[in-house]
Amino acid sequence: MAAAEPVGAPAGGGCSPAGGGPVSVLFCFSVFARPSSVPHGAGYELLIQKFLSLYGDQIDIHRKFVVQLFSEEWSQYIDLPKGFLVSERCKVRLVPLQIQMTTLGNLTPSSTVFFCCDMQERFRPAIKYFGDIISVGQRLLQGARLLGIPVIVTEQYPKGLGSTVQEIDLTGAKLVLPKTKFSMVLPEVEAALAEIPGVRSIVLFGVETHVCIQQTALELVGRGLEVHIVADATSSRSMMDRMFALENFAIGCLKFSTHQIGDSAGYKAKYQWCLTDKAV
Repeated sequence: MAAAEPVGAPAGGGCSPAGGGPVSVLFCFSVFARPSSVPHGAGYELLIQKFLSLYGDQIDIHRKFVVQLFSEEWSQYIDLPKGFLVSERCKVRLVPLQIQMTTLGNLTPSSTVFFCCDMQERFRPAIKYFGDIISVGQRLLQGARLLGIPVIVTEQYPKGLGSTVQEIDLTGAKLVLPKTKFSMVLPEVEAALAEIPGVRSIVLFGVETHVCIQQTALELVGRGLEVHIVADATSSRSMMDRMFALENFAIGCLKFSTHQIGDSAGYKAKYQWCLTDKAV
Protein backbone atom coordinates (compact mmCIF):
# COMPACT_ATOMS: atom_id res chain seq x y z
CA MET A 1 0.00 0.00 0.00
CA ALA A 2 1.55 3.31 -1.02
CA ALA A 3 0.72 6.84 0.09
CA ALA A 4 -1.89 8.38 -2.15
CA GLU A 5 -2.95 11.92 -2.85
CA PRO A 6 -4.04 14.06 0.13
CA VAL A 7 -7.50 13.55 1.45
CA GLY A 8 -9.48 15.83 3.68
CA ALA A 9 -10.48 13.98 6.82
CA PRO A 10 -10.51 10.20 6.33
CA ALA A 11 -13.38 8.53 8.10
CA GLY A 12 -12.38 7.61 11.63
CA GLY A 13 -8.79 8.80 11.25
CA GLY A 14 -6.97 11.91 10.02
CA CYS A 15 -8.11 15.41 10.80
CA SER A 16 -7.94 18.81 9.23
CA PRO A 17 -4.53 20.23 8.28
CA ALA A 18 -2.72 21.94 11.14
CA GLY A 19 0.37 23.58 9.69
CA GLY A 20 3.51 22.13 8.19
CA GLY A 21 5.65 21.23 11.22
CA PRO A 22 6.29 17.79 12.74
CA VAL A 23 3.30 15.95 14.13
CA SER A 24 3.35 13.82 17.28
CA VAL A 25 2.45 10.16 16.71
CA LEU A 26 2.27 7.26 19.17
CA PHE A 27 3.72 4.16 17.50
CA CYS A 28 2.45 0.88 18.97
CA PHE A 29 3.82 -2.60 18.30
CA SER A 30 3.04 -5.73 20.30
CA VAL A 31 3.01 -4.61 23.97
CA PHE A 32 5.11 -1.50 23.27
CA ALA A 33 4.07 2.10 22.66
CA ARG A 34 6.64 4.76 21.80
CA PRO A 35 5.90 8.43 21.10
CA SER A 36 7.72 10.04 18.19
CA SER A 37 7.01 12.50 15.39
CA VAL A 38 6.75 12.56 11.61
CA PRO A 39 6.57 15.43 9.12
CA HIS A 40 3.12 16.90 8.51
CA GLY A 41 1.61 15.11 5.52
CA ALA A 42 3.58 11.87 6.09
CA GLY A 43 1.94 8.83 4.51
CA TYR A 44 2.12 5.06 4.73
CA GLU A 45 5.73 4.68 3.61
CA LEU A 46 7.07 7.14 6.19
CA LEU A 47 5.05 5.47 8.93
CA ILE A 48 6.56 2.09 8.00
CA GLN A 49 10.05 3.60 8.05
CA LYS A 50 9.39 5.02 11.49
CA PHE A 51 8.15 1.64 12.78
CA LEU A 52 11.35 0.03 11.49
CA SER A 53 13.52 2.67 13.11
CA LEU A 54 11.76 2.16 16.45
CA TYR A 55 11.24 -1.59 16.46
CA GLY A 56 13.51 -2.91 13.72
CA ASP A 57 15.25 -5.39 16.02
CA GLN A 58 11.89 -6.95 16.95
CA ILE A 59 10.13 -7.01 13.58
CA ASP A 60 10.38 -10.18 11.51
CA ILE A 61 10.81 -8.81 8.00
CA HIS A 62 9.70 -12.14 6.54
CA ARG A 63 6.15 -11.60 7.81
CA LYS A 64 3.40 -9.39 6.44
CA PHE A 65 1.91 -6.53 8.43
CA VAL A 66 -0.96 -4.06 8.36
CA VAL A 67 -0.88 -0.52 9.76
CA GLN A 68 -3.92 0.52 11.79
CA LEU A 69 -5.06 3.89 13.07
CA PHE A 70 -6.88 4.49 16.35
CA SER A 71 -10.33 5.92 15.60
CA GLU A 72 -11.92 8.19 18.18
CA GLU A 73 -15.25 7.73 16.40
CA TRP A 74 -15.18 3.95 16.84
CA SER A 75 -13.00 3.84 19.99
CA GLN A 76 -10.84 1.14 18.45
CA TYR A 77 -8.19 0.59 15.79
CA ILE A 78 -9.19 0.52 12.13
CA ASP A 79 -7.16 -0.31 9.04
CA LEU A 80 -5.27 2.75 7.85
CA PRO A 81 -7.65 4.60 5.48
CA LYS A 82 -6.59 4.73 1.85
CA GLY A 83 -4.61 7.85 1.11
CA PHE A 84 -4.21 8.69 4.79
CA LEU A 85 -1.72 11.49 5.53
CA VAL A 86 -0.73 12.53 9.03
CA SER A 87 -2.16 15.96 9.77
CA GLU A 88 -2.54 15.93 13.55
CA ARG A 89 -1.56 14.00 16.65
CA CYS A 90 -2.66 10.37 16.34
CA LYS A 91 -1.95 6.79 17.38
CA VAL A 92 -1.02 4.00 14.96
CA ARG A 93 -0.01 0.38 15.40
CA LEU A 94 1.70 -2.30 13.34
CA VAL A 95 -0.11 -5.65 13.37
CA PRO A 96 1.49 -8.88 12.06
CA LEU A 97 -0.79 -10.95 9.87
CA GLN A 98 -1.21 -14.60 10.76
CA ILE A 99 0.06 -16.55 7.75
CA GLN A 100 -0.50 -20.30 7.79
CA MET A 101 2.63 -22.23 6.85
CA THR A 102 4.29 -25.56 7.54
CA THR A 103 7.33 -25.16 9.78
CA LEU A 104 10.11 -27.49 10.89
CA GLY A 105 10.89 -26.28 14.35
CA ASN A 106 12.45 -22.91 13.60
CA LEU A 107 12.83 -23.83 9.90
CA THR A 108 10.52 -23.06 6.99
CA PRO A 109 10.44 -25.53 4.04
CA SER A 110 10.32 -22.75 1.45
CA SER A 111 13.62 -21.26 2.69
CA THR A 112 15.46 -24.50 3.54
CA VAL A 113 17.79 -26.83 1.61
CA PHE A 114 19.10 -30.22 2.77
CA PHE A 115 22.79 -31.07 2.24
CA CYS A 116 23.75 -34.78 2.28
CA CYS A 117 27.54 -35.13 2.47
CA ASP A 118 29.53 -38.16 1.26
CA MET A 119 27.36 -41.02 2.56
CA GLN A 120 29.33 -43.51 0.43
CA GLU A 121 29.81 -47.26 0.40
CA ARG A 122 33.57 -47.29 1.05
CA PHE A 123 33.05 -45.39 4.32
CA ARG A 124 30.76 -48.09 5.74
CA PRO A 125 33.42 -50.15 7.59
CA ALA A 126 35.38 -47.10 8.79
CA ILE A 127 32.75 -44.65 10.13
CA LYS A 128 31.42 -45.23 13.63
CA TYR A 129 27.69 -45.99 13.78
CA PHE A 130 27.46 -45.71 10.01
CA GLY A 131 24.29 -47.81 9.90
CA ASP A 132 22.56 -45.51 12.38
CA ILE A 133 23.39 -42.30 10.53
CA ILE A 134 22.27 -43.89 7.24
CA SER A 135 18.92 -44.68 8.85
CA VAL A 136 18.43 -41.12 10.12
CA GLY A 137 19.67 -39.65 6.83
CA GLN A 138 17.17 -41.71 4.86
CA ARG A 139 14.30 -40.46 7.06
CA LEU A 140 15.49 -36.89 6.55
CA LEU A 141 15.41 -37.30 2.78
CA GLN A 142 11.94 -38.89 2.95
CA GLY A 143 10.75 -35.87 4.93
CA ALA A 144 12.38 -33.52 2.42
CA ARG A 145 10.49 -35.14 -0.45
CA LEU A 146 7.17 -34.91 1.38
CA LEU A 147 7.73 -31.24 2.24
CA GLY A 148 9.18 -30.23 -1.12
CA ILE A 149 12.59 -29.27 0.30
CA PRO A 150 15.46 -29.32 -2.26
CA VAL A 151 18.26 -31.82 -1.58
CA ILE A 152 21.90 -31.43 -2.64
CA VAL A 153 24.17 -34.48 -2.42
CA THR A 154 27.94 -34.77 -2.81
CA GLU A 155 30.20 -37.80 -3.19
CA GLN A 156 33.90 -37.61 -2.33
CA TYR A 157 35.93 -38.99 -5.26
CA PRO A 158 33.26 -41.56 -6.21
CA LYS A 159 35.59 -43.23 -8.73
CA GLY A 160 37.67 -44.48 -5.83
CA LEU A 161 35.26 -44.38 -2.87
CA GLY A 162 32.06 -45.51 -4.53
CA SER A 163 28.62 -43.94 -4.84
CA THR A 164 26.12 -43.04 -2.14
CA VAL A 165 24.96 -46.14 -0.27
CA GLN A 166 21.93 -47.91 -1.70
CA GLU A 167 19.88 -47.35 1.45
CA ILE A 168 19.90 -43.60 0.79
CA ASP A 169 17.18 -42.93 -1.80
CA LEU A 170 18.26 -39.97 -3.92
CA THR A 171 15.04 -39.81 -5.91
CA GLY A 172 14.20 -36.20 -6.66
CA ALA A 173 17.54 -34.80 -5.44
CA LYS A 174 18.28 -31.41 -7.01
CA LEU A 175 21.99 -32.18 -7.43
CA VAL A 176 24.27 -35.20 -7.00
CA LEU A 177 27.86 -34.05 -7.49
CA PRO A 178 31.34 -35.56 -7.20
CA LYS A 179 33.93 -33.57 -5.28
CA THR A 180 37.63 -33.75 -4.45
CA LYS A 181 37.74 -31.12 -1.70
CA PHE A 182 36.39 -31.17 1.84
CA SER A 183 33.63 -28.54 1.55
CA MET A 184 30.37 -29.18 -0.29
CA VAL A 185 30.29 -25.53 -1.37
CA LEU A 186 31.23 -26.16 -5.00
CA PRO A 187 30.57 -23.64 -7.79
CA GLU A 188 27.66 -25.83 -8.98
CA VAL A 189 26.19 -25.82 -5.46
CA GLU A 190 26.46 -22.04 -5.18
CA ALA A 191 24.75 -21.69 -8.55
CA ALA A 192 21.95 -24.03 -7.44
CA LEU A 193 21.42 -22.05 -4.22
CA ALA A 194 21.26 -18.83 -6.22
CA GLU A 195 18.40 -20.31 -8.27
CA ILE A 196 16.30 -20.98 -5.14
CA PRO A 197 14.66 -17.73 -3.97
CA GLY A 198 14.83 -16.85 -0.30
CA VAL A 199 17.15 -19.62 0.91
CA ARG A 200 17.95 -18.94 4.55
CA SER A 201 18.64 -22.31 6.24
CA ILE A 202 20.75 -25.37 5.42
CA VAL A 203 20.21 -28.73 7.12
CA LEU A 204 23.54 -30.56 6.90
CA PHE A 205 24.40 -34.21 7.61
CA GLY A 206 26.81 -36.94 6.52
CA VAL A 207 30.53 -37.65 7.04
CA GLU A 208 32.99 -36.83 8.39
CA THR A 209 31.84 -34.49 11.16
CA HIS A 210 35.24 -32.91 11.84
CA VAL A 211 36.28 -32.58 8.19
CA CYS A 212 33.75 -32.19 5.36
CA ILE A 213 30.78 -31.32 7.60
CA GLN A 214 32.80 -28.72 9.51
CA GLN A 215 34.31 -27.12 6.41
CA THR A 216 30.94 -27.02 4.65
CA ALA A 217 29.27 -25.43 7.68
CA LEU A 218 31.92 -22.75 8.03
CA GLU A 219 31.75 -21.81 4.35
CA LEU A 220 27.95 -21.62 4.40
CA VAL A 221 27.95 -19.48 7.55
CA GLY A 222 30.51 -17.23 5.89
CA ARG A 223 27.96 -16.68 3.10
CA GLY A 224 25.32 -15.55 5.59
CA LEU A 225 23.31 -18.78 5.81
CA GLU A 226 22.00 -20.43 8.96
CA VAL A 227 23.33 -23.99 9.26
CA HIS A 228 21.68 -26.82 11.23
CA ILE A 229 23.85 -29.90 11.71
CA VAL A 230 21.84 -33.01 12.57
CA ALA A 231 24.10 -34.63 15.14
CA ASP A 232 22.59 -38.13 14.97
CA ALA A 233 23.02 -38.14 11.18
CA THR A 234 26.72 -37.30 11.15
CA SER A 235 29.79 -39.21 12.31
CA SER A 236 33.55 -39.75 11.93
CA ARG A 237 36.06 -42.59 12.08
CA SER A 238 36.88 -41.50 15.64
CA MET A 239 34.30 -40.63 18.27
CA MET A 240 36.80 -38.16 19.73
CA ASP A 241 36.96 -36.31 16.39
CA ARG A 242 33.17 -36.28 16.19
CA MET A 243 32.75 -35.10 19.78
CA PHE A 244 35.24 -32.24 19.48
CA ALA A 245 33.76 -31.13 16.15
CA LEU A 246 30.28 -30.90 17.67
CA GLU A 247 31.67 -29.07 20.71
CA ASN A 248 33.41 -26.62 18.38
CA PHE A 249 30.12 -25.93 16.65
CA ALA A 250 28.42 -25.27 20.00
CA ILE A 251 31.20 -22.99 21.25
CA GLY A 252 31.30 -21.11 17.95
CA CYS A 253 27.62 -20.20 17.97
CA LEU A 254 26.66 -20.46 21.66
CA LYS A 255 23.47 -22.20 20.65
CA PHE A 256 22.35 -25.83 21.01
CA SER A 257 18.83 -27.04 20.37
CA THR A 258 17.07 -30.39 20.54
CA HIS A 259 13.98 -30.31 18.39
CA GLN A 260 12.49 -32.34 15.62
CA ILE A 261 12.94 -31.96 11.90
CA GLY A 262 10.07 -32.99 9.66
CA ASP A 263 7.70 -33.61 12.54
CA SER A 264 4.70 -33.02 10.29
CA ALA A 265 5.94 -35.88 8.12
CA GLY A 266 6.38 -38.12 11.15
CA TYR A 267 10.15 -38.25 10.98
CA LYS A 268 12.51 -37.39 13.80
CA ALA A 269 16.12 -36.29 13.70
CA LYS A 270 16.55 -35.18 17.23
CA TYR A 271 19.75 -33.26 17.82
CA GLN A 272 20.61 -30.08 15.96
CA TRP A 273 23.71 -28.01 16.30
CA CYS A 274 22.97 -24.53 14.98
CA LEU A 275 25.56 -22.21 13.47
CA THR A 276 24.83 -18.51 13.09
CA ASP A 277 26.86 -15.53 11.98
CA LYS A 278 28.46 -15.57 15.43
CA ALA A 279 30.37 -18.72 14.50
CA VAL A 280 34.15 -18.48 14.31
